[in-house]
Amino acid sequence: MKNLNDLEARLGGLVVFRGLLAAEQMTAFRAMLAARRGLDGPASRAAFVEAVAAFEAALLPRGSDWSAVLLDLVLQDENICIRKAAAGGAGPLAEANLTWELEILQQAGSVCRSDLLEGLNDGPALAALLPPAWSTSDQDYAAAFRARLAEVGEKGYGIFARYHVFTVEDGEAVPVRYPDPQRLSELPGYEREREKIIANTKALLEGKPASNVLLYGDAGTGKSSAVKAIANEFASQGLRLVEVKKNQLYQMPGLMDSLAQNPLKFILFIDDLSFSSNDDNFAALKAILEGSVGGRSQNLVVYATSNRRHLIKETMTDRAGDDIHEADTRQELMSLSARFGLTVTFQRPDKDRYEAILLDLARQYKVQMPSDQLFIKGEAFALRAGGRSPRVAKQFVELLAAGVRM
Repeated sequence: MKNLNDLEARLGGLVVFRGLLAAEQMTAFRAMLAARRGLDGPASRAAFVEAVAAFEAALLPRGSDWSAVLLDLVLQDENICIRKAAAGGAGPLAEANLTWELEILQQAGSVCRSDLLEGLNDGPALAALLPPAWSTSDQDYAAAFRARLAEVGEKGYGIFARYHVFTVEDGEAVPVRYPDPQRLSELPGYEREREKIIANTKALLEGKPASNVLLYGDAGTGKSSAVKAIANEFASQGLRLVEVKKNQLYQMPGLMDSLAQNPLKFILFIDDLSFSSNDDNFAALKAILEGSVGGRSQNLVVYATSNRRHLIKETMTDRAGDDIHEADTRQELMSLSARFGLTVTFQRPDKDRYEAILLDLARQYKVQMPSDQLFIKGEAFALRAGGRSPRVAKQFVELLAAGVRM
């Protein structure tokens, strides 16, 4: 027989896993144990039944197996032991607490409805009032958590273990639950250009020096898709993508300091980047690219896309202004793109490349059409759309696959 009163008290003594006490499921579980302890009258019995129902209501959105749900919470918890795992451990006291607490959580995860009713005088009567029982399974919490510690460099912890694409809100990384599923195999025509970016990404993952990358070129040539596909391709190897808007650049120093402590590797992705000559975000990006007095973290790079080679929107009026040192100012503005160690150019496809893209996309979408007709109609579609590009080719093939007469 489990001593559930002792279990409730021991859960309150968690140190390493103290953050679990705020989880909805754990809060409801402890409230259920407290309600059981207070069974001493009709009102208390009603409170107990309600507490059991509240626990199951909190449990069901994550599953019906309490053991598996609690283990998942344990593995996703951001605690000192997992944060320090890549640096050699959190010390003997934290290790001792870890071992002790995993045993407590193992016991908590094995509690089933029959355990709640065992030893109660009116157990059979209470059983008739309770909702259907949740399930439990055999889980080795200690082994599972030790395995997670061993692979923290590839799987991370907390939200970074569950998701691989993020946006930024108020200076914090927020997970994207349904990211663009784009894959490299679905992007025909620019393999040579992507090879440079892939090689740079592999260097980042291997802990070698990696450069910030500027993907420059014509609209619709797959610059953004390439970055997203690379993030998807290497997510299992510890790569995470954080998309940053231009007006959020000033928020980045704090986030970058936080990410620097993480064992994973990160791409800060800035899409469609350009500045006016007096844009305040200009200086913020310079600081991000070159680092502050503390230097730039080795687990983070910036990948930016732009239709402008020098990133700065410039007019003839700017050149005819009243700046005494106008040449120096212009040189500073144009030097921003030089702060990217690698620049990869994506140009509009010529006729041969465009036709190769059409053929590959037609195969992906299972479009049955003679190649000569595909080329003629695809070229006509591109003329109407403003010119050849992979985006235009994809739009054309998607219309064919949907049965739209072209």
